Amino acid sequence: MHATHPPEQTPPRPRAGRRVAAYLGLRRERAQPDADTIGDYGKTLARLHDDEREVGPLNARENLLLGRIKIFGATGSILLLIGSLGTGQIPVLQNPVAGTRVLSLPSRMWSTSLTLTVAGTIMLVLAWLLIGRFAVGRLSVEVLAGRSPARRMTRKQADRTLLLWSIPLAVAPPIISKDVYSYLAQSAIAHRGMDPYVVSPLRGLGVDHVLTRSVPNLWRDTPAPYGPFFLWIGEGITAITGNNITAAVFLHRLVALLGIALIVWALPRLARRCGVSSVAAIWLGAMNPLVIIHLVGGIHNEALMLGLMLVGMEVSFRAIYGARRLRRPGAWLPSQAGWLLIAGGALIAASSMVKITSLLAMGFVGLALAQRWGATLPALRHAPIGQWWHRSRRSVIALSLSAAFHTAVLVAVMAVIGLITGLGFGWIHTVTTGGVVRSWMSLPTAVSVVTGGVGQSLGLGDHTQTILDTARPLAQVVAGLFIIRWMLATLSGRIHPLGALGVSMATFIAFFPFVQPWYLLWAVIPLAAWATRPWFRLLTILISALIAVVALPTGANTGAVFIASGVLAGVIVVGVLTAIFFENVGIPRRFARSGPSRPGRLLSRTRHEE
Repeated sequence: MHATHPPEQTPPRPRAGRRVAAYLGLRRERAQPDADTIGDYGKTLARLHDDEREVGPLNARENLLLGRIKIFGATGSILLLIGSLGTGQIPVLQNPVAGTRVLSLPSRMWSTSLTLTVAGTIMLVLAWLLIGRFAVGRLSVEVLAGRSPARRMTRKQADRTLLLWSIPLAVAPPIISKDVYSYLAQSAIAHRGMDPYVVSPLRGLGVDHVLTRSVPNLWRDTPAPYGPFFLWIGEGITAITGNNITAAVFLHRLVALLGIALIVWALPRLARRCGVSSVAAIWLGAMNPLVIIHLVGGIHNEALMLGLMLVGMEVSFRAIYGARRLRRPGAWLPSQAGWLLIAGGALIAASSMVKITSLLAMGFVGLALAQRWGATLPALRHAPIGQWWHRSRRSVIALSLSAAFHTAVLVAVMAVIGLITGLGFGWIHTVTTGGVVRSWMSLPTAVSVVTGGVGQSLGLGDHTQTILDTARPLAQVVAGLFIIRWMLATLSGRIHPLGALGVSMATFIAFFPFVQPWYLLWAVIPLAAWATRPWFRLLTILISALIAVVALPTGANTGAVFIASGVLAGVIVVGVLTAIFFENVGIPRRFARSGPSRPGRLLSRTRHEE
């Protein structure tokens, strides 16, 4: 007979509260690990990143195909421009196309405008997807395998493509969103010497004012939620343009284009710092259709916020990861690298004076600086109580100095901007103004609205607002706990601060009380310079393309039948134009009909030149 062994005893599972504390690093394990052990912080997230190599330029056939895709995308932008003359957010007064013989036609042919809008949007998204093979590789060969392609387009080709696709929308009316008209009204209030954080457009300008009339009803009696730096820029635009809406919208678009230029400058440099292809980062981040449609076409101040934030991070990292001392020998005065560090922190602080969200970047830059000064996670976690201060003193001092430095920079920038603009700190009390929006993209809001609707259908009454008031703060607490986790993963050295910022932004968006389509760029653009793994890129590509197509600039109160017919007609137009643009692409020469050479045939003849 075989000896029987007693069954192994499974250790009792710790309580939920202890598991959460241990996960966040707030509870020390019973068995003391080695002093250099960093634990499991960021293990899963670290798999999002892998170094990828830079490769050579495209061959002749690929350059021809790239050129055709560029023109295909530019055609989509032009169609979107024409369609926006009918479906765009034209101002209520001072309509710049009203009464003109040609430009006013789309506004009088709404169904045609919708068809062109749908077709242009889909073509732009398709062009972005097609050109992706020259940035991250082919889907089934390189992307899914997680390896670099044999060749990529050059930075110059990527920049020119982005410029080509953006130019038509740079002269188009605002699309999808009317936020720019709120910018104009709030800036005009500041220009008149009133406080836009107290006075709404309705009360500051009057209901019949030319700027108030174009502000959506939801925001007419709402104070400004934007930072004083952005409103100060808007105040300068108002001083130049007065009540001329067309000129003011154009200048605000120039500000958005400046922000995108800053993104294009910083993103490839951050990507190279993280071991990622600069072209891949530009394609996934700056050439993303959400950037072109919403930041260029929609004129959102996220462009300026993200541009300043990324430039600030790159400048800060040059100082932190460089070999030069941050202060002069024998003195507390900053060296050249120290001034770079101050400038980087000031740029991040200035970006938070556009929208407060970017302030999160300062926390991760602060962790990078603390690491340079000797802060480590194991020293804080694994020291016995009796030896904790002895082992953790350097880390605590480094973290404290870094926090004090960046707090001082932030306070100084806030004070200078508040003093120069005369707007003070009133914006701190209005940053949650957007909570009046019930966005379907916000997880806590969507769950609350659905739960409230179910309760109402069961005859329990409408408790949606009560559920929102409970779920939204709870979601923000959950997001805060996760962000603490990503900060600890950064301090452990397993995740680059840029990648941790992108993941934290994604967490912040997931639990944010209100989310708009362009908010996704808060996370997508930083992560484009760090995350390379297949499932991340596939998910980002899918979400970006889907949101860009779903959030169509179709106008308000549009009937479902009109939308359906416009979408169907737009899809047909895309199918026809795709067949025309890519005729004979990739077809061997022996299957092509005889006759004079055409661009499509030239592509097929050079298909073996790889």
